[in-house]
Amino acid sequence: MKNKWLFALQLGFTLLVCAFLIVPVILSILAGLTVNYLVGLESGLTLRWVIEVWNGYRDTIFLSIGISLACLAVTLVIGIPAAYVLAKRQNAFTRAIEELLVMPVAVPGLATALALIVTYGGLPGFRTSWLFILVGHVLFTLPFMVRSVLAVLSAIDLKTLEEGAASLGAGFWPRFRDIVLPNCRTGILAGSLMVVTLSMGEFNMTWLLHTPFTKTLPVGLADAYASLRLEIGSAYTLVFFLMIMPLLLALQAFAKPRPKKFVAEETE
Repeated sequence: MKNKWLFALQLGFTLLVCAFLIVPVILSILAGLTVNYLVGLESGLTLRWVIEVWNGYRDTIFLSIGISLACLAVTLVIGIPAAYVLAKRQNAFTRAIEELLVMPVAVPGLATALALIVTYGGLPGFRTSWLFILVGHVLFTLPFMVRSVLAVLSAIDLKTLEEGAASLGAGFWPRFRDIVLPNCRTGILAGSLMVVTLSMGEFNMTWLLHTPFTKTLPVGLADAYASLRLEIGSAYTLVFFLMIMPLLLALQAFAKPRPKKFVAEETE
């Protein structure tokens, strides 16, 4: 009986926390789909605000997608080799480098953006280009790619696998292509999903780095809430969720542990 009451209290508390987190999101989405959010659903449903968001802010959506994909490409090119080196050279120096890679995550995004402006803001054309935002996003997301791949490489006997391949005459590139990459593909996929998701939703750093011609989706969302009707901002939130939720669900599904299959050998 005591266990049932304890379970009921835990379940009730869990549902209360979920409602506290989910109900505001649902109300925000409904505000973007109703004719008048002050009246509520009684005013009727409409896609007018979503269409206005698409007509007025589709450039920010395409820019966010482009920057997130470019960020993914750069972090793959830099992050996988970096994780490979860190996995092979386990010493105090590589551990220090690994900790330094996490600095952009620990430091507030506004501070990182200010450092980028001070350092590279004077370059002609670069400050007003989307590439400037891309640099900030790469600094922010690179640690997640490196950590994801490094965790997988650290869990396998990489040295033995490479020595076995080298004993069969495989050079560095065949070993890296046929041994390292296939064995860390789970880490690459997890890191890729995190990079794209974080880049698409990053706001703090982007707010200081952007210009009127390089607004990303979160910056456009903030502008919509600040300067337009609440219905427009809520419809913008709905568009953002439609873009980001598939990535979050994929990340959640991929993070679930996969059951190991054991094959019992028959003995005669």
